[in-house]
Amino acid sequence: MAHSKESMLKEGKTKGFPWLRASFFLLVLFAVIVPFTEVPRKLRDYAKEVILAKREAERQEYVTLEVEAEEVVHVEPEIEPIIDESVSEVVVPATQIETDPVLVNKAIPSLEHFVGTKGDMVRMSKGFHFDYAFETSKGTLASVERKDKESYVAEYKLKVRLPKASQSLKELSSINPELGDVLPGLQGMLEGAKVSNFYYTLYENKVKRLEREVVKLNELSTKHNFYDCETILNLTHKESGRKMLLLQGDMDVVSDGSDGDRLAEMPDKIVNSAYYQPFTSYGWKKQTKTPNPMVAGWKKRIGNAKSEIADPKTTADRKTWLKARMKMLQRGIDDMEARSFLIAEYDPFIVMPVNVITNRSDPHAVRVGDYAVVIVDDVIYPAIVGDGGPTFKVGEASLRMAKQINKKASPYSRPVSDLTVTYLVFSNSRDLPASAPNYEKWRERCSELLDEVGGLGENYSLYEWEDLLAPKEEIEPVENTENVSDEAESETSPETAKDPEKEESAPSSENSEPQS
Repeated sequence: MAHSKESMLKEGKTKGFPWLRASFFLLVLFAVIVPFTEVPRKLRDYAKEVILAKREAERQEYVTLEVEAEEVVHVEPEIEPIIDESVSEVVVPATQIETDPVLVNKAIPSLEHFVGTKGDMVRMSKGFHFDYAFETSKGTLASVERKDKESYVAEYKLKVRLPKASQSLKELSSINPELGDVLPGLQGMLEGAKVSNFYYTLYENKVKRLEREVVKLNELSTKHNFYDCETILNLTHKESGRKMLLLQGDMDVVSDGSDGDRLAEMPDKIVNSAYYQPFTSYGWKKQTKTPNPMVAGWKKRIGNAKSEIADPKTTADRKTWLKARMKMLQRGIDDMEARSFLIAEYDPFIVMPVNVITNRSDPHAVRVGDYAVVIVDDVIYPAIVGDGGPTFKVGEASLRMAKQINKKASPYSRPVSDLTVTYLVFSNSRDLPASAPNYEKWRERCSELLDEVGGLGENYSLYEWEDLLAPKEEIEPVENTENVSDEAESETSPETAKDPEKEESAPSSENSEPQS
């Protein structure tokens, strides 16, 4: 027995304390006991706080309140101290407690010091001002207030002033002082002018759109886009009887259109774009067999749709949508193979609301292809109505015209943001059938139409557009024949002798191709 005890002592000295077993035992004990303590709850609460803080930070990134210091109107009415008859002291408003160190530690025996209204006016990213107020009032038991729908209410009201149309020369000239000088006959036409029904329809459509968006602050039309039209007037010249629409507004940019006859190649990013529109409302019969460059991109989209339909993972709803899309794309391809269209990057044209170009009852309504002049400061640009746009906005022109007015203009940056552009459209002036752009003809026709309404003022003339897509004429070399009296003299005179090397290197008009 003694031997056994001695062996055990030796064995204990050899092995030492069983740390591994003890650690495992503690882990098991921790796993069993901790779930019944406050630790898991605190960990969950901490994790929840981290998640909520992250979500709030993300939300703040999207909810942009652009507060401009000079525009903020801080409304914080004075709140008189409230005397609570149930206690023997005066209840002081919270705002006074925060600023008065004497009252900071004073006991407040009721919640009445929160009663009152606070408010601010902030400028939203959409351009409108948001005037808000936070108001509290005395209530009853929390269990009762929780069930009362009137106890916790947010009231929201969007107020918009509808503008009046400018009608007098003074009002029209307030945004372009040169207008009266540019169009000397305008004063006489304004005497019998009426605000066009299209003006009222435009703002009616804007209001209806706001009504649909009123509960979606992030989708509301911007203040800038709501007030994009200064006026639309029906004008008639007393002597010639020529009818016109005069419109004043800003200028947005359109970048649509394609024409294989004049522009056989376009950038891949445009050809393969799902957003670029290869059509304009103005079009004419195709003149050559050169394919429209946009056809290839649309055929590729049809091929992609077929592949997706063949995929067994594609849902039935998605397949139905894709089939309808393929039909639409094929109709577009058929149209591009039969007709040509304006190209916004190269052709100067304007856009009018669809309801204006499709109206057949108003004698002042305009049609696609009608001639127009666009007046910016003292420059008068000839153009045509080339496309139709939304019924709730006006003031659009092609990228070509936009960049001529402002070199910084792009499909994403308007050339003129203020309401300083005057559009004068000659009703029912289009040429039929429609044909490819001829800028010289457009200019001559606009000049004739202007003459019908009093012409341009002295020292003013129409801008001359350059055809950027016209083939460049090849310049043939001209031989030097000066000082040549006869054949013998030309053969012996060193001044007039031809250099064989130079003659061989001279460009040949037969072998050189035109540049486009």
